[in-house]
Amino acid sequence: MLIKSLVMKKRFLTTVKESVTLQQALDILEETGFRCVPILDETGTIFRGNIYKMHIYRHKSRGGDLNLPVTYLLKNATKTIPINAPFFKVFFNIKDLPYIAVLDENSHFYGILTHTKLLNMLSEAWNVHTGSYVLTVISSGQKGELAEMSNIISKEVSIAGCLTLDARKNALVRRNLFTLQPNVTTEQLQLIVKELEQNNYRVSEIDDLQKQTILDQIPE
Repeated sequence: MLIKSLVMKKRFLTTVKESVTLQQALDILEETGFRCVPILDETGTIFRGNIYKMHIYRHKSRGGDLNLPVTYLLKNATKTIPINAPFFKVFFNIKDLPYIAVLDENSHFYGILTHTKLLNMLSEAWNVHTGSYVLTVISSGQKGELAEMSNIISKEVSIAGCLTLDARKNALVRRNLFTLQPNVTTEQLQLIVKELEQNNYRVSEIDDLQKQTILDQIPE
């Protein structure tokens, strides 16, 4: 399971029980430096929601009682995903959250998936640290185009990663990002771009990953 490999497990996390007070939760947040932590039930197995430092301070600034239970300011109670959920569902649930709670097969709190872990995984999948160039190739989204573009590129070099943007139903064009293997020569790059454009696939951008620059033109 892909999600399971990315999750920070419960035993490594700072959490609070639902019986602690807002003051106790604030003390924990101040000590750890976290902006929010998960709230669990007294057994430590059921996820109740999150408590945010900013919400406690706002409550305090308005003269609120810090001896109230932490659940008084509980947030994100329904923001969870099962550990066996399809990966794409993470993107529809995590949104602006610093993390999303992950539940095991018994709906018990298993851990959290953070934005950082998610972005690191995408970075690795795209091979931005080891690839040579990223070609942004424009296509119309017709059947067989991705295979054809891949075949053109693969005749010269290996494809280290591929990502398609603008894949909406009514999109007129699609941007296809191909990460090329390390050590691609300028001659190979020229041949790839030439053949792609001869087959009506416009290369709109070339990113040099090692120099971290966008090429205005292919080096001679």
